[in-house]
Amino acid sequence: SCLVRQAEAAVEHDDQWNQQYFPGLEKYQKCFDCGHSFHGSVEMALAWAAWKTYVGRPETDWFRSNAIGVLGSALLNGGIAEAALPVLEANLALKRR
Repeated sequence: SCLVRQAEAAVEHDDQWNQQYFPGLEKYQKCFDCGHSFHGSVEMALAWAAWKTYVGRPETDWFRSNAIGVLGSALLNGGIAEAALPVLEANLALKRR
């Protein structure tokens, strides 16, 4: 239907804009103004936001695949290695497909 095509076009446009201005999901990892990497609770919150934003997409989707990596890295950086391990293993499995 027309509505589905419009929604698909909007998502595609958003993806293109994100890849152009925020390559690799940097908006969830670095400050747009100063370029410093987020850390601590801000890094963790934004990593979860990235994952929640893209988890509904197909496993082969570029944003979904990289969002799980962002989450795994944030968990590891936050000292939660036991939670990071399965997330990073899932990310690796996706990349190997």
